[in-house]
Amino acid sequence: MNKINLAVFNTQPPHLYYGGVERRIIETAKRLTQYINTTVYSGTKSGFKKPTSIKGVNFVPGFSTDKLYPIDNWFFNKTISGSVKNIQAHIYESHTVSGYKFLKTIRKQKRKELFIQTIHGVLADEYIKATQLGTPTIRSKLANLVMWKLSKLEKQAAEKANLIITISKYTQSRIIQLYEIEKEKIRIVPNGVDIQKFRPLKNQNRIKKQMGVNNQSCVLFVGRLIPRKGLAFLVQAAKQIVKEEEQTRFVIVGDGPQRSQLIHNLEKNRILKNFIFLGDVKDEILPLIYNCADVFVFPSIQEGQGIALLEAQAASKPVITFNTGGVREAIINQETGLLIEPNSDELACAILKLLKNEELRNKMGKKGREFVSKYFSWNNSAKKLLEIYKEANLLRK
Repeated sequence: MNKINLAVFNTQPPHLYYGGVERRIIETAKRLTQYINTTVYSGTKSGFKKPTSIKGVNFVPGFSTDKLYPIDNWFFNKTISGSVKNIQAHIYESHTVSGYKFLKTIRKQKRKELFIQTIHGVLADEYIKATQLGTPTIRSKLANLVMWKLSKLEKQAAEKANLIITISKYTQSRIIQLYEIEKEKIRIVPNGVDIQKFRPLKNQNRIKKQMGVNNQSCVLFVGRLIPRKGLAFLVQAAKQIVKEEEQTRFVIVGDGPQRSQLIHNLEKNRILKNFIFLGDVKDEILPLIYNCADVFVFPSIQEGQGIALLEAQAASKPVITFNTGGVREAIINQETGLLIEPNSDELACAILKLLKNEELRNKMGKKGREFVSKYFSWNNSAKKLLEIYKEANLLRK
């Protein structure tokens, strides 16, 4: 068949950012170069100024500023909507709210190209969960207001798009409930993991020493330091854990607006010495860091799926996560990890249970790698996406 020309919109450039959305874009696109000509349009962030091509995927900058979200998102949407004539493709695909103005423009012009809206974590769902988090600060109130407005844009884009792609049965159900979209319009393509890149390594003790953990027990978290990731639960759980396992180290990978507040809380509770903050790390280092962990924790209160959960299991690590959102579909409870209720006491008990039982950790880790290798490879994700692009191309004709 002739190649399909696909234009993808995402505010963050996937070759310079390593979030779940960006990882999905680049991992699937490079696997489809035989069938799809993919051009990714992204904001001018992290020094992204000139068009480039990586592994057969084209990347084109669109002005966005390098400010905080959603300022960069607004500028990027304005830029690409003003370049409609120059962005030609058979199919357009926007991730989250990175292309709502472009969609609005082509609908006004009555153009026939197909538009796919890819929804990861449903923003309206994230807003609902965020408003349920404790006593809000002025900053969190502002963040929630922004989230509410963005969820309205995501809903509008979902209504106007020809097809919607999402990542789990859970997010599909929330799109139907919160955005009132018919089920027939939605396709599910789970995220994946590179099982060759994320795998168990033999030199784990050496890696631990390099991370500053030495021979101590290591509890790992990977993700953005934002309220919905549930780090406040981990801080409270850590207070209990260090009473029994004083030398336990909690390694935090990622950065975000909550970092200073987390450090303040740890200092107040006199357990900062038990935490190691690595910030954002290079993509090639991440598989090594997973291997330094004895247990991987993911206390998110709202998640479409959770790529970090897949990566940890691919590295044969037992995982602990809250029984919320799409994470239920990303682990097997009691076999590859533990699903628990959103509660710091339960989190502490679950972590201690695994730290004290090496045999159980190894058993869960082995099962976890088997699980994600079978159901969550990027190859499987790419194949499912290809079928959807073919479907959309037929609809276009």
